[in-house]
Amino acid sequence: MTTGRTMPTQDDVLGYFDTLSNWGRWGDDDELGTLNHITDEVRLAAARAVRHGRSVSCSWEVAVPEDMERSTTTCPCAADMPGAENMPVPAFHADRRWGFSSERIGITFHGNTLTHIDSPCHLYWDGTMYNGRSHSLVDATTGSAWAAVTAAANGIITRGVLLDVAAARDVPWLEPGQGVFPEDLEEAERRQGVRVRPGDAVLLRTGYGRARHEAGAASGFTQAGWHASCLPWLHERDVALIGADTPQDVQPSGYDDVLMPVHAVSLVAMGLWLLDNCDLEACATTAGQLGQWDFQLAVAPVRFAGTSGSPVNPIATF
Repeated sequence: MTTGRTMPTQDDVLGYFDTLSNWGRWGDDDELGTLNHITDEVRLAAARAVRHGRSVSCSWEVAVPEDMERSTTTCPCAADMPGAENMPVPAFHADRRWGFSSERIGITFHGNTLTHIDSPCHLYWDGTMYNGRSHSLVDATTGSAWAAVTAAANGIITRGVLLDVAAARDVPWLEPGQGVFPEDLEEAERRQGVRVRPGDAVLLRTGYGRARHEAGAASGFTQAGWHASCLPWLHERDVALIGADTPQDVQPSGYDDVLMPVHAVSLVAMGLWLLDNCDLEACATTAGQLGQWDFQLAVAPVRFAGTSGSPVNPIATF
């Protein structure tokens, strides 16, 4: 799929760490990065994108036990719970009608399966994080003191745009190893009658979600996704957030010395937050039915102190 294209060289991609850098753009103490593009006016515009009132999830269900370790406690009658006699509410001791269940959950959300958001502290380049902070700000006990997911504690509410590149290429899905290029993005815009604006979240459909629904999650480290050549396009459009139905980067990336250029340049240089492993099939079906490819996107990361991301359930409301 690279025939006839002028491809950035590895030196060009390495140069993106400088030419696409947002360090200092919003101040030396900025931890939000491209989320700064989501202004009050952008949020209001996102609200106006709700024209039908229909909401769909853009997340995969977290499976048990494959994706999550869970210990469930169930107590049919809470008065029989060990220690119930010591509860501070006297009525608790005598009430034998109510019971409860509760869970203790363990989960590793980074990787190629769970839908999650990456905050800028997730990656380093030459030992440095977004806005020039040292990796030493990440402590094994307390996590990151810089650009953690809690920087987005107020949530991410913006206009989302789904670019269905699989449909634009007239294929059910892109094959593993096929990259998506700026020309694909613009063809999807033209085909769908939509244009990416500053502050938007851009969701890329490669069709892998359909393949995963039909055949299960793929193993290995070969996947369709954004090619590094899209990074200047995203920077020029002032995109606030990107997502994909894969873990973003096309693999192999095509660059021997930059394993995951989209991750590295986005998080470290641009401060561009990432939504990995979305399930965009319901979103694409709804968009096609309604003839509407923009929507209000709501992403609410869990406020895990010091973490480099969070499992999320992005909601698109048309």
